[in-house]
Amino acid sequence: MPASALNLPGNPIRLRTGIRRKLWVVFVLQVAAISFATVLGVYGAATVLEDVLIRRALSGEAEFFWQRQAREPQAPVPVTNNMTGYLVRAGGDRDALPVPLRPLPAGYHRVAGDTGEIVVFVSDGPTGRLYLVFNQEQVGRLAFLFGFVPLILVLIIIYITTWLTYRASRRALSPVIALAKVVRDWDPKQPDLAAIDPGQLSRDPDGDVETLAGALHGFASRIEEFVERERNFTRDASHELRSPLTVIKVAAEVLQEEDLSPFAHRTLARIERSARDMEALMEALLLLARESDTGLPEEEFFANDVVREEVERAQPLVAGRPIELRIEEPGSFLLNASERVFAVMVGNLVRNACLYTEHGVVSVIVGPDFVQVQDSGIGMSDEEVAQAFQAYFRGGRSQRGGHGVGLTIVKRLSDRFGWPVSISSELGIGTNVTIRFPQARPLPPE
Repeated sequence: MPASALNLPGNPIRLRTGIRRKLWVVFVLQVAAISFATVLGVYGAATVLEDVLIRRALSGEAEFFWQRQAREPQAPVPVTNNMTGYLVRAGGDRDALPVPLRPLPAGYHRVAGDTGEIVVFVSDGPTGRLYLVFNQEQVGRLAFLFGFVPLILVLIIIYITTWLTYRASRRALSPVIALAKVVRDWDPKQPDLAAIDPGQLSRDPDGDVETLAGALHGFASRIEEFVERERNFTRDASHELRSPLTVIKVAAEVLQEEDLSPFAHRTLARIERSARDMEALMEALLLLARESDTGLPEEEFFANDVVREEVERAQPLVAGRPIELRIEEPGSFLLNASERVFAVMVGNLVRNACLYTEHGVVSVIVGPDFVQVQDSGIGMSDEEVAQAFQAYFRGGRSQRGGHGVGLTIVKRLSDRFGWPVSISSELGIGTNVTIRFPQARPLPPE
């Protein structure tokens, strides 16, 4: 199962990216959008109230006054609770007007008065000029009463409704959130299947949640069976395969003492080489078959010593062939890890290089924090390099085909233990494979 499927170490599920936070963000954005639209609507209504309705009211009041004065020349100027009128007859003096009104031409104006901003409508008639002053304070009061008070009430209703809806939505999703928390806290090695019982997730379990919990329960049960089956196979394979390999190796050593023909000796050498390859392959597969790296002893070891041993073990692969297998040590380092895993990775690279090299040199280079295997073999094209780490892939130009799992094993072990591996190759020139060890402790040169 990939690490992203469950809450494995190094891949925690963050609650802040969960359903509850997303639901909260959606409701907050909804409230913000509705509030903005409501405020904008009320502001527009207030603007219409002031700039359209009041202007029309003053214009109508002025027109009514001029019509009345045509019938009654001595009709008084209009004066109400919200409006004050001033009339300056033709040729009359404007000194009786308030100072802010004197320079105003005909039309609609907003000017600063003694008590604040005032709204003034100036109209010219047959007998003079009429000034209608509307109480701006009253305008603000009207805008507040008919605009902002309803706005506040509407926003309060929106907030209360949204909060109740959010609470109801969160309650509806609570079984899913509870199930996510249970899965997040699962121990992948020993999942608590009883914890995903729908009755324990919520007092009001949902049908979909029950289906999901049941599916997870069945999936976890199958995984547990697979793990147990893999453990049994690992144990049986380790026991059953080692015995015949040991018999083959001992028998080959005994036959070496016999007087055999050259062809028989070559065949015997192939048997010994194949037995060693099978032993190394079995050890690598058993390492990969483990559920985790638990049980692999970690200790600090000198990497150069292990590399020398693997190079020595691979010498029979190049015996009698025009190939020089050598080790170069421009650097050295200590590594606190599983020595077996390190040996399997290096051994697979060295054997792979020997198998795909017909003549020339296979060099194993130990640096301050890396091990590199270079060969002068057939090399690979860019397409083959891209597939080199795939299982059972083998270069098509080699006369000596391996099992096609050497580089795959190296890649899987490097991913598990965090040791990056890279490969470069050119056709007809050779291949370089490098493993880097970020945890290495370089040693100073002697």
